Amino acid sequence: MITTFRAKLAFSSLILSFSILSFSQEKLQDEKELEVVNFNSVRNVLKQDGLSQSSIEKRKQVAAIKKEQVKIDKDRYQYPSEDELWGFVSEYWLVKNAQLLGWDFDKPDYGIEDSFKKMLEDLGYFQKKFKILLVNTSTFTRGSLPGSNGEMIFILSVPFIRALDLSKLEISLLLLEDFFRLQNNYFKDYVRTPKMKTLSGSNFYGKKPDYSMIEELMKKYSEQLRTKGYNFQQQFDVTKKVDSLLKVNPKIWNAYYLMLVKMQNFLKTNTEYKDYIKLYPSPEMQIKWISPEAKVL
Repeated sequence: MITTFRAKLAFSSLILSFSILSFSQEKLQDEKELEVVNFNSVRNVLKQDGLSQSSIEKRKQVAAIKKEQVKIDKDRYQYPSEDELWGFVSEYWLVKNAQLLGWDFDKPDYGIEDSFKKMLEDLGYFQKKFKILLVNTSTFTRGSLPGSNGEMIFILSVPFIRALDLSKLEISLLLLEDFFRLQNNYFKDYVRTPKMKTLSGSNFYGKKPDYSMIEELMKKYSEQLRTKGYNFQQQFDVTKKVDSLLKVNPKIWNAYYLMLVKMQNFLKTNTEYKDYIKLYPSPEMQIKWISPEAKVL
């Protein structure tokens, strides 16, 4: 009976062992499957997090690009700075008055630019930017306009300098007067308008551009160059400036003095240029201003 019981126990143990072994194998398989499932789950989460981060970065890049595009677009609606505006308006006035001035004509190279540049350098004015525009009309004798970045634009009538029979030195002396007129800002001080001060350098994004500013400047340009000119005080200051600079070179000073005498005599007898002294007051007074004082014996 004991033997039978032992046999049953052994059989039960064997069955239990198989059951335990089977259960252990099932548990091991379940754990493996669970580990695989957990790993895949973590990997998916990580993958989703990566995509999410990438999406955030892309959204940031798109936002930055859009912001830059808006800035570029706004900059397209920028009025020029005042310095840039002077150059633009001066050239625009020349184009608008091309028929009056007659600057589009064939002409020889008179060598005036080289002569004037040398005079400026001899007087200590180096690397000055300027343009000389020769015009084929007797209704406009001379003028000077501000350009951009310190550039100066000089206008000279070929019929006028021919009628006066001016040499390159004398022409350069006329240009020297205009050089100091621009340096003293006589032109800018008269032509500059409140609207120009307000609008220059500002932005009109989302609004219509104010073209009336250009119209106002065009009118003031024509007034300054054709009717107003320079007053006696301005003429005196320029004449004395040229006088003081040229005294170190008696030969050139004498050429300046004789040029003023020539101009005075010419304007007294030539009615075609009678309006000249309205713009550039009395060469006769200029002569008196620079003439040496008579010594009392």
